[in-house]
Amino acid sequence: MFDYLIVGAGFAGSVLAERLASASNKKVLIIDKRSHIAGNAYDHYNEDGILVHKYGPHIFHTNSKEVFEYLGQFTEWRPYEHRVLASVDGQQVPMPINLDTINKLYGLSLTSFELDKWFESVAEKVDTIKTSEDVVVSKVGRELYEKFFKNYTRKQWGMDPSELDKSVTSRVPTRTNRDDRYFTDTYQAMPLHGFTKMFEKMLDHPNIKIMLNTDYHEILDVIPFKEMIFTGPVDEYFDFKYGKLPYRSLEFKHETVNKEVFQPVAVVNYPNEQLYTRVTEFKYLTGQQHPKTSLVYEFPRAEGDPYYPVPKPENAELYNKYKKLAEATPNVHFVGRLATYKYYNMDQVVAQALTLHKKLTGKEKLAVPALDPSAILPKEVREALNGSSTKVTTNGKH
Repeated sequence: MFDYLIVGAGFAGSVLAERLASASNKKVLIIDKRSHIAGNAYDHYNEDGILVHKYGPHIFHTNSKEVFEYLGQFTEWRPYEHRVLASVDGQQVPMPINLDTINKLYGLSLTSFELDKWFESVAEKVDTIKTSEDVVVSKVGRELYEKFFKNYTRKQWGMDPSELDKSVTSRVPTRTNRDDRYFTDTYQAMPLHGFTKMFEKMLDHPNIKIMLNTDYHEILDVIPFKEMIFTGPVDEYFDFKYGKLPYRSLEFKHETVNKEVFQPVAVVNYPNEQLYTRVTEFKYLTGQQHPKTSLVYEFPRAEGDPYYPVPKPENAELYNKYKKLAEATPNVHFVGRLATYKYYNMDQVVAQALTLHKKLTGKEKLAVPALDPSAILPKEVREALNGSSTKVTTNGKH
């Protein structure tokens, strides 16, 4: 019997598998629907021999020494500071908006002090900041909002920024200096040999067994386990009892170009004219030397793999209903982006997983016997689910 069945071999599941196996000496089975480990961070060499990120660019950055040193057990790091340009008015200018962005865009020669005053002069007064539009116009005014944010946000989310929660654009700062780094975290680096190699080392332990191309429903009645860690969609676990949680998805178009360099930085955003939102050139991220270069174009979609929870109040309310069910389900632990319906950076998911391991370790010290898998859904949860159109039985099995 396994101590833990872990559903999902991305960051949350893999970190917990490693900690439980090596630090707690637990027997772990980790499974994934996909044909590979590493979740959305999965990278591989394409047919031209270039290392690419299958599901779009993943750039590691963190302020957490604990997270950085933990992952450093499984990879050497390659220092990397991410830079982004935005294609606006026929020019490619630094993003986030900084001193050079404004000077280049408007043909000015402002100093940092003057730019601060300039932002004040164009900013619109917003009494109560509620939406993404409010965030931007209150900082940099209507014109920059229209040039950089309005159409990009419409493409990305399929909605106008005035309809979206303020959290969407509050993540993007503006600067009055010339700092053109996209992130300012203390630790900024990429796994030297790629994310997949890092995950392979993380999961290389005799206490860990891996099953790919496997839906967890297929094994619930076949493989015994004591507890489950679930990193998939929380609404799916509860058979969409209250309806489906909305996500935005992405379509990736990969392309290899017969030249060493295609664009001046790793990522160029296209807020306005194109159907795609950004183009990434992978060799900047990986440091790989190659006579050709590989790109990925990102096209936002309403349907497809779930990537971004849609930040609207009614969606948060819907998630809270599932959260209550999750909290009432003993011996099933919900962790990660999909299970908690929140967009986390990679380091945040690692930190969440490390925190859950510490919590589980404390629970183990109490020597509370684990329930049999057939009892994972308690009576009150089964009763709560009785109104669903599809029957839900033990362990969330449909």
